[in-house]
Amino acid sequence: MNTPQFSVLRRVEPPQKAPGAGKRVGSEEVRAARAILDKYAAAKANLERRVTENERWFRLRHWEQLRDENGRENRPSAWLFHSILNKHADFMDAVPACTVLPREESDTAAAEALTSVLPVVLERSDWPSVYSDAAWSKLKTGTAVFAVQWDPAAAGGLGDVSVKCTDLHRVFWEPGVRDVQNSRNLFTVENVDNDVLIARYPFLKDKLSGGGLAYVFDEDVDVSDKSAVIDWYYKKQGPRGDVLHYCKFVGDTVLYASENDDALAGRGWYDHGQYPFVFDPLFREEGTPVGFGFIDVMKGAQEEIDILDNEIVRSARLGARRRYFTRNEGAINEAEFADFSRDFVHVSGSSLGEDSIREIAAVPLSPVYLTVLNNKIAELKETSGNRDFTAGSVSGGVTSGTAIAALQEAGGKLSRDMIAATYRAFSAVCSLVIELIRQFYDAPRAMRVLSPDGGQRFLSYDNRALRPVPPAQDFGLDLAPRVPVFDLTVRAEKQAAYSRASQNADAVNFYNMGFFDPARAVQSLACLELIDVDNKEQLKRVIAENGRKYGGLGEAPKTQLIAGAAP
Repeated sequence: MNTPQFSVLRRVEPPQKAPGAGKRVGSEEVRAARAILDKYAAAKANLERRVTENERWFRLRHWEQLRDENGRENRPSAWLFHSILNKHADFMDAVPACTVLPREESDTAAAEALTSVLPVVLERSDWPSVYSDAAWSKLKTGTAVFAVQWDPAAAGGLGDVSVKCTDLHRVFWEPGVRDVQNSRNLFTVENVDNDVLIARYPFLKDKLSGGGLAYVFDEDVDVSDKSAVIDWYYKKQGPRGDVLHYCKFVGDTVLYASENDDALAGRGWYDHGQYPFVFDPLFREEGTPVGFGFIDVMKGAQEEIDILDNEIVRSARLGARRRYFTRNEGAINEAEFADFSRDFVHVSGSSLGEDSIREIAAVPLSPVYLTVLNNKIAELKETSGNRDFTAGSVSGGVTSGTAIAALQEAGGKLSRDMIAATYRAFSAVCSLVIELIRQFYDAPRAMRVLSPDGGQRFLSYDNRALRPVPPAQDFGLDLAPRVPVFDLTVRAEKQAAYSRASQNADAVNFYNMGFFDPARAVQSLACLELIDVDNKEQLKRVIAENGRKYGGLGEAPKTQLIAGAAP
């Protein structure tokens, strides 16, 4: 059945007047929800501290916490920062793109349309920036959180899908669950200025006490004139599975609740019945949907590097500066002695004894301390997988460009494994985007999409091909409506230079081996079935097309058939 238009209109603006009596969700339910949120927040306290601490390590502000017993100022080094920077560059070398595949032949056209439409929807959410923010969050805190929601104000009020990276501080879930979808409740919290809230919800006047969610990175944030606006998502059991409901409240006042909306009370907020959040942990921990990141792994070595580095620098500064012992009753003019521009230094008395002034001999540090420092730097590189070749440096006497590229590709297996997990999260994000398109894209939308040949075309798209197919009858019984379901494959939108060079080299080798000879199309296709190569299906189509043209046209010049061009 088609999604009625009211579901879009009702979400444009929550009620502007105080909710009346007799509603399913009122002050009592909100107070109970706030108690649950407080319990979730207490269980999350250690994670909050770790995330805040990791942010300080990333910003090279960790010595504010590691100040030594003498209160001396220590300068941080940026080895940890450089490792995180290098990992983020690996992420940006492989921005994901999604291909939609049908599970039934009748859905082929819908899958092809979605493959073209999904990049447009993600582009409107500025997906490269969202992906970049998620990569930073995953590397620093250990977890990226994607929010996939319907934004009713987008597209001039028509509404559109919104994909954002959410701050881990703002999300709260049931402790002890590994999959956030198994949490009984999920909360997000946002600080909003009181005057903005009162302008939008006049009934909040004299009900706001101020004091929003406070967490500090580098600077104190005044939240005295703000209030914490809480989005509460929860699931209830329905006749066909979980029904997701949504409530927005501040204090104990309900701003909107889907259960209080007669149109959504039985249907739920989103038809897919899932929390609109996808968690992407880096290093998984048991019993929690979040993980830990590279900063947690590297900060021990970084602390030792900074301690040794600061002490070695202090020793070098002492050794480079000449210092002297002087007697209190000495006859030397110390101001003139310290002024290296003066040719003469005056003394009092008739004699200048050797014991009047004596240079302090600086003992140089043993080279072993520098060796320890270098070993700690190597340890940090090894534990983060940020070796010299992966960072683009040359060492070990390797000078061949091909050898360096091969070592970089081999050394990138840790990054590929890390990025593969994000690709799985991206697949879940795209699944939620498709479900929101299925629910809300009632009105046609004009889009500019890219054609397979690299050109562009314009189309008008709505959700008609995604709606449930009317039930059929079999043996006199009404069957359940069939909902078009799709599989998703994720690939890198752009690949590293070495990967492209490798693919180009494969294409040249196939050409030299006669794979594109139309007279040998059968043998070439049989060989391709036994090997694993990128763009395998496209290669098979070209070879098969060449073979068909050769069979239908006789001996045709190979140069006209290699790329599948008409003779």
